[in-house]
Amino acid sequence: MEEQRPSWTSRCSFILAAVGSAVGLGNIWRFPYIMGQNGGAVFLAVYLLLIMTICFIPLFAELAVGKITKKECIGAYESVNPKLKFFGVLNPITGILISSFYFIVGGWIINYIFLGFINPKISDYSEYFSIFTNEAFSNCVYALIFLFICILFSARGIKRGIEFANNFLMPLFAVILIGLIIFSVNLPNAYLGIEYMFKPDFSKLNSHLFLSALGQALFTLSIGMGAILTYGSYIKEDKGIAKSAYTIIISDTLFALMAGVMIFPAIYSFGLEPNSGAGLVFVTLPYIFSQMPHGDIVSIAFFVLLLAAAITSGISIIEVPIAALVERAKFSRTKACVVLYFIISAIAIPAALSFGILNDFRICQKTIFDFLDFITSNCLMPLNALFLCLIAGWCIKISGKQFINNNIVAALFDIGLRYIVPIILIFLLYVGLK
Repeated sequence: MEEQRPSWTSRCSFILAAVGSAVGLGNIWRFPYIMGQNGGAVFLAVYLLLIMTICFIPLFAELAVGKITKKECIGAYESVNPKLKFFGVLNPITGILISSFYFIVGGWIINYIFLGFINPKISDYSEYFSIFTNEAFSNCVYALIFLFICILFSARGIKRGIEFANNFLMPLFAVILIGLIIFSVNLPNAYLGIEYMFKPDFSKLNSHLFLSALGQALFTLSIGMGAILTYGSYIKEDKGIAKSAYTIIISDTLFALMAGVMIFPAIYSFGLEPNSGAGLVFVTLPYIFSQMPHGDIVSIAFFVLLLAAAITSGISIIEVPIAALVERAKFSRTKACVVLYFIISAIAIPAALSFGILNDFRICQKTIFDFLDFITSNCLMPLNALFLCLIAGWCIKISGKQFINNNIVAALFDIGLRYIVPIILIFLLYVGLK
């Protein structure tokens, strides 16, 4: 059995794991279509401003709480004050609920990889996607396969499982992404996609765009899931977090930009609209690939890239409840993984069936899949981030001076942690639940 409080073997391994947590479907799937729905370059400008000035604060605080307490989420909050234990419990619950719909999307990716080998020339990808997601058996099986892959890595522990996965998958992810970017920017009229990304039209700036950019920034950095706190708790005493936090933010932002540079030139090259929504990756892009020379190879490479990103993020999400079961319930890591597999499956299967036979079943007028997405993205994640900032700023009294050498930046961090970010998160919760 693995030691009670494992740690990363090196700072590089921690960075790769933390970046792997942040760089996932949020960057490759969600970022391009959210950007496409919100005016392209102007959204990017607001997103970059927010991620560098506002969103680094809760990320920094989450790493600090993990490192200081050396405990998973429940234990971290309980060690500050036993009355705060409940707020820690929300993190593994959030992780389980996110897994229950996120892993369904992971299953779709596996299916599209197989599709690239057996039938790369579908005539109507919109119809295919609708038919596939309505097939109860296939949808559930692929979701459970993806869940099994993530659980398998997690069961091997920090060093032999999580580190191994990220040390292999993140470089693979980067190599494939760079290759696809080179291919995309050399397509006819690719420059139009580059203009769309980097030539802002500030007349499109509005409050909805601001909130979309803030929500995307929080989502892509894994803030409010407990994953960064849990990963932070595995940092050795001699590892500083300031440089690590900056590296995570810069890497995550760079990968998001690279994803856009890969996708938007291809969209404009084929005269399609960038605002096709969540179906961008599973409908629009496969159509583009089918029209390209060697498109079947490009399609397989893209979905392997997407799978690598999804696995590294998926591992970080389930590490939160796994750590809670290991350290609170005293389960072995293997037992915790088995128990979690069945818990997530029990929720994921009905969510997968909500595209088909359970489509008419509604919770708050939403399908099971949409409700899980809504309750986690609009409620639990901002709520967890809010509690984190309040506990870190007012109870633990984390100060920027502990980690930041520049006094001005440290003072701005303290003000942001205690006042600015909580106010923004409360407003985000209010708007999200309207």
